Amino acid sequence: MQLRILGTAAGGGLPQWNCACPGCAGARRDPARRRLHDGLAFHGPDPASSWFLANATPDIAEQLESHPGLRPEAGQDRTPVVRVVLTDAELDHVLGLFRLREASRIEVWATEPVRRALLTRLHLADVLDPYTRLAWHDLPSTGQAPPADIAGLRVEAVPLSAKRPRYAADEPAHPAWSVALRVHDPSTGGTALYAPALATWSDAFDKETARADCLLLDGTFLDEDEPRRTGISERTASGMGHLPVEGPQGTARRLHRAAAEHRYYTHLNNTNPLTDPADPAHERLAGLGLRVAAERMLITL
Repeated sequence: MQLRILGTAAGGGLPQWNCACPGCAGARRDPARRRLHDGLAFHGPDPASSWFLANATPDIAEQLESHPGLRPEAGQDRTPVVRVVLTDAELDHVLGLFRLREASRIEVWATEPVRRALLTRLHLADVLDPYTRLAWHDLPSTGQAPPADIAGLRVEAVPLSAKRPRYAADEPAHPAWSVALRVHDPSTGGTALYAPALATWSDAFDKETARADCLLLDGTFLDEDEPRRTGISERTASGMGHLPVEGPQGTARRLHRAAAEHRYYTHLNNTNPLTDPADPAHERLAGLGLRVAAERMLITL
């Protein structure tokens, strides 16, 4: 199994178009610091098998173009089918579905509340119907049904929270509004766990981190008070649905104890000091065996 890092930024990317914070200003000065919206592509064990996406961000076209292996093959006019597995219904993770309309077919795996929000609130099927065929598949939760078989990989959801996107705030509560993806390669035994939004570290999630070889976790905010200190919100990091990296409620200490060979943070907000490669926080994380995922990184399990 191969994991291609398509992007590592939280909503708005880096730089964010309407922001002049130190992170955004630094990314404008130095193009190497720019980050696309957080997303992944997975490729199965068979070299001839197709890939699939974890989320479809507003940057999806640029992300696919940045990796030669995700472009149409020589002699092939188009990529006929695109497969997407969604962790939630947040706009930053689903707007790319509209940009994929040139595909002959888009196959989407999602939990029930996410699918309902996209169909009834964003009217995804109504908009895409004149352009492409949209096929839906249930994304099973761990222990409740057999995993989905996608490109030779076993994929299932680990429910994380009932946090709804703002446009669906009045939708019914459901424990799988936001999930982590567990992706297992039966041919090698490798397992990846991807959680771009982590509101709580539950016992069930802790169990999954213990049996994963690669962890890509929510690094939206460095500390609990970052949103209030930078003026982007009156809420704390965890109040916005993202456990911070450092501090008493931080995930770094827990992630340090995990046995996974690959342990990375992704989904960095533009206010996060970790967007600056020279910030001392990188050295502190390195002391715990942790790093921030890099754009275009390739991980093999």
